[in-house]
Amino acid sequence: MITYSPAEISAVQPDFQSSNAEKKHWPDFLAALHQEVVPALGCTEPISLALASAIATYHLGVMPEMIEAKVSANLMKNGMGVTVPGTGMVGLSIAAAVGALGGDPEAGLEVLNGLTPATVDAAKRMLKDGRVSVAVSREDVPVLYAESRVSHGTDWVRVCIANAHTNVIQIEKNGSTLYQATESLENVETKGFSFDNVTARDVYDFATSCPIPDISFMLEAGKLNSALSHLGLDSNWGLHIGATLVRQIANGLLSDDLHTRVLIRTTSASDARMGGAAIPAMSNSGSGNQGIVATMPVVVIAEHLKADNEALARALTLSHLMAIYIHSKLPKLSALCAVTTAAMGAAAGMAYLLGGQYRAVAMAICSMIGDVSGVICDGASNSCAMKVSTSAASAYKSVLMALENSRVTGQEGIVEESVDASIANLCALASKSMVYTDHQILEIMVTKEC
Repeated sequence: MITYSPAEISAVQPDFQSSNAEKKHWPDFLAALHQEVVPALGCTEPISLALASAIATYHLGVMPEMIEAKVSANLMKNGMGVTVPGTGMVGLSIAAAVGALGGDPEAGLEVLNGLTPATVDAAKRMLKDGRVSVAVSREDVPVLYAESRVSHGTDWVRVCIANAHTNVIQIEKNGSTLYQATESLENVETKGFSFDNVTARDVYDFATSCPIPDISFMLEAGKLNSALSHLGLDSNWGLHIGATLVRQIANGLLSDDLHTRVLIRTTSASDARMGGAAIPAMSNSGSGNQGIVATMPVVVIAEHLKADNEALARALTLSHLMAIYIHSKLPKLSALCAVTTAAMGAAAGMAYLLGGQYRAVAMAICSMIGDVSGVICDGASNSCAMKVSTSAASAYKSVLMALENSRVTGQEGIVEESVDASIANLCALASKSMVYTDHQILEIMVTKEC
């Protein structure tokens, strides 16, 4: 991993100065990066419920005897099959229990950092005794919704999170409201930034010309997700796809080339995260896997090119901000696998490092929309690493095409000549017609025999 010092970062100057008109979105871009690119320990859907439970226990004042949780259908889908860090168990019930018994209510997406074996054992006893329940809410709630009600004797506290994984909208104790969001459930505004009238070109210009000290913190994404990647190769995490690919190089079935290294380093990080590794990922748009796929392909290309810290910081900024820009047009959770859109950010970052200008970035994203637009989200699980691998491969392939002035054209499928129009078409599918796909996916998941 490339290292840097504060003095080294401060000494680097941008290549050119943008006009004031071009800079009008810059405060929002910086706010988006600070808000959406944050460390997260474990899959963020069960972590959201764990956080609700931790906050509820804090206000209860004693360890709960019972935990009753309700979640949205989409949060249930994403929490059913994923390993909760430090527990060796999958599912929302164990997340609710360890969050209530040992979670840090002030740690956000790192709520489970510091779990002890004693806490995990106590949580497992609660599950065994039938004192934890998790159900899909029968009320009309947002697609991202987690509610935890903890009780001890006649005392109880209920905490509700909606629209973002750490966005508390209500705290109630024994029938009295301790906190209530000022707006209705449907209209709660969770963003501290706006992407109104923003284009992909605006994102590119910011990432390639803003002052380096403003974005030097993005290098931390490379450090955190590289650590996950190395851990994923050291142990038998998840489906251990990255480790399998390494072994197949030794067997002569794969070449040890740049493409393969992109796949291995990216996928192994997802293997570790989905397998329950107790170290954080740098997330993007509320997802560790999206953060991984927006980071690791860019890091691998930077290391291959021996890129300096300015180039890496700009490429990571371009990748993560492009991923946030695309995701801002999507529902919080949907039937579209969002690692595909995060990988479109990675394509932008890789294209930049490999000498491509904005045209190459736009071409690569359009080709990806023509390639992986049909990948569905069927819940968070070890198999997410497969989708991470597929998306990283599509990103690298699309960049290589763009560097030779080749792309999926505007006459093909949902792709248009304009990258922004192509993105809008993809996000319209996820926001509208794929709603029905989402219902079918959940129906299959909850009724199949396990």
